[in-house]
Amino acid sequence: MASSDDTEGSLTPVDFIQLQHYMEYSSLRVKDVIKEFQPGGRLAQYSNGECVDAVGFCLFLKTYLEVDDFPADFCQRLFRYFQHVEHGSTKSHLPKGGGVFLRDVSCYFSVLEEGQPREKLEFTFKLYDKDCNKLLDSSEVDRIITQMMRAADYLGWDVTELRPVLKDMMTAIDVDDSGTVTLEEWVKGGMNNVPLLVLLGLKMTERDGQHIWRMKHFNRPTYCSVCQSMLLGLGKQGLCCTCCKYTVHSQCANKNPEPCARTFVKSKPRIGCRNHNTRSVMDHNSELAKFRQLLPEVAAHDWIRADCNSSKCQVCHKKIKTVAGKRCVWCQEMRHDECLFSGLSSCDCGQLRDHILPPWAIYAVSKEEDTSLLNVTPDGHILQVCRCHIFLHTRISFPTVHLCLFCEVYFKLSSQTTIFISLLLEEIVTIPDTHPLLVFVNPKSGGKQGQRVLRKFQYLLNPRQVYNLSNGGPTPGLHFFRNLREYRILVCGGDGTVGWLLDAIDKENLPVHPPVAVLPLGTGNDLARCLRWGGGYDGSDLREILKEIEASQLVLMDRWSIQVIPDDPQEAGDPVPFQIINNYFSIGVDASIAHRFHSMREKHPQRFNSRMKNKLWYFEFATTETISASCKKLKECLMIECCGRTLDLSNMSLEGIAVLNIPSMHGGSNLWGESKKPDSVPEVENSEVITDPDLLKTISQDMSDERLEVVGLEGAIEMGQIYSGLKRAGHRLAQTSQITIRTIKALPMQIDGEPWMQPPCTIHITHKNQANMLMAAPTKPTGFFHLK
Repeated sequence: MASSDDTEGSLTPVDFIQLQHYMEYSSLRVKDVIKEFQPGGRLAQYSNGECVDAVGFCLFLKTYLEVDDFPADFCQRLFRYFQHVEHGSTKSHLPKGGGVFLRDVSCYFSVLEEGQPREKLEFTFKLYDKDCNKLLDSSEVDRIITQMMRAADYLGWDVTELRPVLKDMMTAIDVDDSGTVTLEEWVKGGMNNVPLLVLLGLKMTERDGQHIWRMKHFNRPTYCSVCQSMLLGLGKQGLCCTCCKYTVHSQCANKNPEPCARTFVKSKPRIGCRNHNTRSVMDHNSELAKFRQLLPEVAAHDWIRADCNSSKCQVCHKKIKTVAGKRCVWCQEMRHDECLFSGLSSCDCGQLRDHILPPWAIYAVSKEEDTSLLNVTPDGHILQVCRCHIFLHTRISFPTVHLCLFCEVYFKLSSQTTIFISLLLEEIVTIPDTHPLLVFVNPKSGGKQGQRVLRKFQYLLNPRQVYNLSNGGPTPGLHFFRNLREYRILVCGGDGTVGWLLDAIDKENLPVHPPVAVLPLGTGNDLARCLRWGGGYDGSDLREILKEIEASQLVLMDRWSIQVIPDDPQEAGDPVPFQIINNYFSIGVDASIAHRFHSMREKHPQRFNSRMKNKLWYFEFATTETISASCKKLKECLMIECCGRTLDLSNMSLEGIAVLNIPSMHGGSNLWGESKKPDSVPEVENSEVITDPDLLKTISQDMSDERLEVVGLEGAIEMGQIYSGLKRAGHRLAQTSQITIRTIKALPMQIDGEPWMQPPCTIHITHKNQANMLMAAPTKPTGFFHLK
């Protein structure tokens, strides 16, 4: 840490947050960048032994963060920060020439970056093992701990509690009191120290029953579930399990706390049906009755020590003192310790019963599979796709047996050519009258919102039904649920995330296509708006969202195939982002704005980390497009056919064409507008294509009618007027079931918000299929004047 009396060498919280934003978008690792500064490396000339000067430090940041125009003033503040390093209670001698120690800088960033704790421990050891004798002395270990403490301080940890935990670890692993530590001792001690593992970024449990820890700041008095004393401090005072909310001091996490809640059972429970994917021998009512009779046998409570906060016991109805009670993870019922076995032993999963996939519905099945069924990557890795997860297993050599700690997969060689895998799969038993919710979360959507939503759902539901899309995409979850007949899907992300999931459902060839609800975390969220899920998640209680899903109704949504055929296949152009349209397709002014936005975000991703910033950037690019008018005289550059009928654009001055599947675009703009039906106009017949202006005025949009609406836009100013409500809609050109567009010059285009620059081409848009979606119930009006 920087000394308290020297503010020049400290970082502000804003600086640290900005640094984290840069790191989020970097694909490089510290261990790769530091090689460039070693002898023979590309940047070796900028290092002087262990040190780098200000120029070398700036090059280190630009290389590591993959940013060419890193702010100079920010770079200077970081440089001064690393110059003020403390070792113990005395400040270390600064490098000659006023530089910084490259090892300290690398160790600091390695703690903050993504990665496995074991790899980070090994890297930091080798980083400070200067003489390569595979030993670290006490001074070198202190330097590592100092960098870890500095990172923990800016992450909001209470370092006064963390320091003795790390010191105790070092004392424990130095068994012979030699003052030195081997690599094996260092890794073993670190991997058995829970607070250190959390600091190094441990995010997944290795086996059922392990907590998923994270450091947390508590706004109200909270007590440790191990020592039962209060958690004190101004920063993040203790560790809290994401799944069960079990809370402990950092030092108490190493004292064998209670295990986390189980998430599956070892063998198939008997709930009155032969098999999860065969018909029951009984009718529905008798099956349900048998299931309820067997509830005490298979649906037991899962009690965990909890701070009950003076809640009432469900058995004796008396208040529970601070940590004198326990809470069931699934039904949230609370009881005194002495009342645990007095009430009902069966658990009904409480208010969220319809959504929860309880552990007694998931059981383990051991199978043996030949690796001919697996995918092998070009570099010799085996990609195992199982029902619950996707993992990357390194190819092994005979006769080694390898165990994956995450899904308990054993590798063994039966001959020189054949590998068999003893695999523990997980199957689901159907529970009558429930609709388990399969949740997919894109943690990169909505800034940090996606990560918070992921943690909240892991607590409210079974963690085995909540999937992080950064870990293997939608495939693992769809495989796990594929044999269920009655279940729903919730996708948490933007419109692009929804499209990703719908594509995955098509490719999986599921026996049942489950209905999909949306929790909007993106910027535009047009599809979520049309389905009444709102324009963006506001941080409200997710239990209310789950209630809305339970009350939602099934609707169909058309999906369209788009084929782009370039006139000259050799002419270079951007790749077409999608082959399917879910929301809209456009050419011209709006695509030009989106393309500029996309290009800038690709170049400077750290500037686009919130909805408000994104909207401000859109406004700036729209203003620039208004001045430049890059798509002027668009009608001279393209021709549109609707079911073989050519649209007449000669009398219009258009800068953009939009093809709509849903009544929302660019964050809520309805380009088609509202429709009215005058008495003088006859009822519209179900025609393949309609271009008559009078008839088009009477047509309303319907996302399930297998029709597309074609709208013309005069320019960026008109788009702004529609978005702000000053103008009701664009120019209605047609409603059709098939479209062909031919262009004669390179034009900006976009599909569902993803833009690209397309050379001259022919575009065919045809109906593909319909997706099952969930639409939220209409919002009930509130207030005195709405009462009937």
